[in-house]
Amino acid sequence: MSSSVETPATDVGASAAEAQSDNKVENVSESNKRTPSDFLKAVLGRPVNVRLNSGTDYRGVLSCLDGYMNIAMEQTEEYVDGQLKAKYGDCFIRGNNVLYISTQKRR
Repeated sequence: MSSSVETPATDVGASAAEAQSDNKVENVSESNKRTPSDFLKAVLGRPVNVRLNSGTDYRGVLSCLDGYMNIAMEQTEEYVDGQLKAKYGDCFIRGNNVLYISTQKRR
């Protein structure tokens, strides 16, 4: 008796088409990807909101920042629990205190 082993049929054409389709999706999404560095470059000189780990917000114009997320701002306002507490001409924030930076609508 001869025994034959059946192998499942595979549709090579379909898997190649799926792979090609996946590559197109990856290429499109790669061109639309923005890194955090791109965002930070885009908001330099613009109004931002900086939230600290303590919950305090600083709103002002982003002057510069470095790789450690140390931040310099101008025309800065300090908000604690949503209430304006102080206004500063210039403000420097050490990066390890920063929770996030977000854009702020112009006034």
